[in-house]
Amino acid sequence: MNKKFKKSFNHQKTEIMTRIITTIAFFICSLLTAQSQYEQGMGKALGLWKEGKANEASALMERIASVEKTNWLPNYYVALINTTEAFNPANKANAATLIEKAQKAQDEATLISPSNPELMVMQAMIYTAIIVQDPMTNGMKYSGLAREEYNKAIAIAPNNPRVVFCRAEFEIGGARWTGADTKALCKEVARSIELFGTDKPETPFSPSWGMDRAQQKLLECK
Repeated sequence: MNKKFKKSFNHQKTEIMTRIITTIAFFICSLLTAQSQYEQGMGKALGLWKEGKANEASALMERIASVEKTNWLPNYYVALINTTEAFNPANKANAATLIEKAQKAQDEATLISPSNPELMVMQAMIYTAIIVQDPMTNGMKYSGLAREEYNKAIAIAPNNPRVVFCRAEFEIGGARWTGADTKALCKEVARSIELFGTDKPETPFSPSWGMDRAQQKLLECK
C-alpha cells in the first residue's frame, strides 16, 4: 500500500467515522429534544388544568397523545380532565360530550396499556360520571360496571392508593342510598392515606393525585 493510497484510505475512514458519530449524535439529540418537548408539553397541559383551563389542557394533551402513540399517559389525562369536568354541575349541559371525549381517550389509552389498574380506576370514574347524570336511569347498570373495574384493579394492585381510595369512595357513595354500614370502608380510606404517603410514581407524570380527596373523605367518615 503506497503512502498516497494509505493517506486517502485513512482520510475516507476518518470521514466515515465522523459521519457515523455525527449521525449518532444527531439521533441522541433528537431523542433528547423529543423527550424535552414531551415533558414541556405535559407540564404545560397540567399547568393549564391547574389554572382552571380544562378545555385548553385537554386539547394540548390530545395533541401530545397524537405524537406519543405508545404512551398511555396523555390519553389518560384527556380522560381524567374531561371526566372531572363532567362531575361539575356547572357543566351539566355538555356533560354527555365531556364523557364521550373521556371514553374515547380512555379506549385509546387502554389499547396501549391493557390490564393497567390506573386505567381501570379511570374507567370506573367514567361510569360514575354517567351515573351522576341520571342516577335513576343509569344507576343499576353502571354501578355494576364500575364495581367490576374496581374489583379488577384491586386484584392487580391491592396497595395502589388510588385503587384503594376510589373503590372505597365509590362504595361509600352507594351506602348512602342503601344505609349500609361504612366503618370498614372508612378504614380503607384511612389505609389509602397511608399508601399515598409511601407512593412513588414511576415517572414525573404518572398518576399521583388523590391524597387530598382521601383526607377530606376521612374527615367526613368521622
